Amino acid sequence: MKQLNFKGVNLPAIGIGTWHMGDNPQTYAQEKATILYGLNHGATVIDTAEMYGAGNAEKLVGDVLQEVDRQKVFLISKFYPQNATKEKMKQALSSSLKRLKTDYLDLYLLHWRGPVLLSETVAGLIELQKEGKIRHWGVSNFDTADLEGLYNLPQGDQVFANEDLYNLANRGIEYDLLPWQRDHQLPLIAYAPIDQGDSRGQELTQNAIIRQISHNHQVTAMQILLAWTIQAKDILAIPQTSNIDHMKQNIEAGSITLSAEEMKEIDLEFPAPVSKQSLRMI
Repeated sequence: MKQLNFKGVNLPAIGIGTWHMGDNPQTYAQEKATILYGLNHGATVIDTAEMYGAGNAEKLVGDVLQEVDRQKVFLISKFYPQNATKEKMKQALSSSLKRLKTDYLDLYLLHWRGPVLLSETVAGLIELQKEGKIRHWGVSNFDTADLEGLYNLPQGDQVFANEDLYNLANRGIEYDLLPWQRDHQLPLIAYAPIDQGDSRGQELTQNAIIRQISHNHQVTAMQILLAWTIQAKDILAIPQTSNIDHMKQNIEAGSITLSAEEMKEIDLEFPAPVSKQSLRMI
């Protein structure tokens, strides 16, 4: 699988999302097995949040972590904007760590911008970092103006990554956010990188161009969509699946290289944006 250098940290280009996981007792064992398969086959980044299933996704991940070497997992969680004050952030992190059955996070993200001053949030995150409870801190669902405000704060440029919606059907961040992040060497974590498996009505896997390219590579259309998302060297994708076969395919997509001609064909079929598009928070 393609490897990335995120501000000096080596990470795989494809990790594991956990949105909608951990809620159903009937699928819990399957979800756990799927995440374990991913971790054991190179997808060593797990992304979760206190919001996901009101903590149930974190509990699932915590159970998984008991069966692997914690040091080999890059663990991400996120906190609500209403928990972005220094005190509430400490309480939220403590609860997340308890559910995750670990004593530190590799990356802690503000889930989206809220009413708390960013200066207080950054100060609180840096305190947690100094205490060794988090190794890095970052943000999620930030637009360009949000990031500009963050970088104007003392130590605001220490942000590790921004996590946002990005896939072939949702290229809005290419208008100004992604170029801004690249200008400032700020990596992107892409959630919903295959548009939630065509569940949002885009029917990308039925597109003739995508199907032809997938045929050329002898892979699935979903794998081509995921490969497209991570073609750049500064994007880490976190697709979610509860199916081991799909997890295997996700990992294999990390080794697919699309040619310049294929990328051009995709761009002609799905043009880059000419205006801003709103972000979606998950």
